[in-house]
Amino acid sequence: MPWYVVPGVMCVFSLWVYFRFASDKKRAQANEWRVTESSLHFCELMGGWPGSFLAQRRFRHKISKGSYQFTFWLIVLAYQIVPFDYLNDFKYSNLVAGFIAKHING
Repeated sequence: MPWYVVPGVMCVFSLWVYFRFASDKKRAQANEWRVTESSLHFCELMGGWPGSFLAQRRFRHKISKGSYQFTFWLIVLAYQIVPFDYLNDFKYSNLVAGFIAKHING
């Protein structure tokens, strides 16, 4: 896969989630149908977390909801752990996989 695919996908999902936040904020103010948190989290998980972060700050939306913030920051943490693990030849994920396999197989 070419190197630019991942940043490209992240940019697309970041723009998508940014505008979903803008739409959800307007709908919240008008007491209309809302965008589900699970769909926002899905977009963040697919790479749109930078856009979500910017939208949360720009629109002051979802920033005080603890359960939303917990899931959001778990997604951000995962996006930091994966490259770190990659740079360490997947030493940590192999360690976790070995631990799980050992306990499943007895």
